[in-house]
Amino acid sequence: MHTKFIKKMLLQSLTIGITIGLFSCSSKKDESNNQRAAYIIPDSVMKTLTIDTVKMSNLSSSIKFNGVVDFNPDKVANVFPLISGNVQDTKVMLGDYVKAGQVLGTIKSAEVANLNAALINAETNLKLNASLLARQKDMAQSGLASQVDVTTATVNYEQALAAKTAAEKVLSINGNNRQGEYLIKAPIDGFVVQKNITNGMAIRPDNASNLFTISDLKEVWIQANVYEANIDKVHQGDEVDVTTITYPDKIYKGKISQLMNVLDPTNRVMKMRVVLPNPDYLLKPQMFATVTVNKSLNQEAISVPSGALVFDHSQYYVIIYKNPKEVQIRSVELISTNSNTAYIKSGLQLGEQVISTQAILIYGALNN
Repeated sequence: MHTKFIKKMLLQSLTIGITIGLFSCSSKKDESNNQRAAYIIPDSVMKTLTIDTVKMSNLSSSIKFNGVVDFNPDKVANVFPLISGNVQDTKVMLGDYVKAGQVLGTIKSAEVANLNAALINAETNLKLNASLLARQKDMAQSGLASQVDVTTATVNYEQALAAKTAAEKVLSINGNNRQGEYLIKAPIDGFVVQKNITNGMAIRPDNASNLFTISDLKEVWIQANVYEANIDKVHQGDEVDVTTITYPDKIYKGKISQLMNVLDPTNRVMKMRVVLPNPDYLLKPQMFATVTVNKSLNQEAISVPSGALVFDHSQYYVIIYKNPKEVQIRSVELISTNSNTAYIKSGLQLGEQVISTQAILIYGALNN
């Protein structure tokens, strides 16, 4: 009986020992897994990063407005039909760049043919009256014609000359073409932004619509909507940043050139205009744009470039940089932000360094 008891105790002790050993091994394994290697920024990534120092900046507010790129109507030419006829040989397409005087298309016109005929008749009549005047003068010198006859011939000649001059001017206004054709020409340099004719189309005298619209897009308007709640926050001359969906990283600098002092009765907004140079023609009519009005508040606050911010889980973060082996994530509280600068309420100290480009890349690597 005593022997059985001893065996039972030994068996229990052995079981407990094995269990403790297994638990100890498991704990060491978990400890080893939890000790992850510190993240080090690779040299290849380091070359692409921008490091900025936390500093004090003048605090400014920013308000964003939705807008659209539009023509500058002062630099737009509408080409209207001056005569009737049939369209032939249209030479340009929508979006083509044309030079002033370039032929856009041809209209075969009976009107132009009649104007040519009128000029030929006027020229013939002038020649006839010139000959009659010379004859009357010769006869007057011989005593065969009176001064009244010379005067009458002179008046007829001058009337024939006036008729020829008028016929020439009318034909010149209508293209000065002697083949019965009207050549549609571009009045200015620019892009064909509207085209309302096709080959074979009939142009009627009662057609009041334009054939082409040509715009010089070297300067464009940005028309933005200002809601009633923000009318008192914008003023003519305020500096603005303009961005587009097409070029989100490109910021166009400008100023508010005009505020319309009336509200659109349909959507209850006031129109705001920004005039921008467009030498590279990147801004195209009807592009959507965002107009950001930045205004200084005569206060200072801690600031970092807006590119340093990372938004995750309803919180803003920045990546603090000391060296490639020492980077850390830190949460910050914002005052405000605009397209260039983020103003920090808490979480940063002057002189600290933050990663301001590809911050989301480093943030992701630190969280993995």
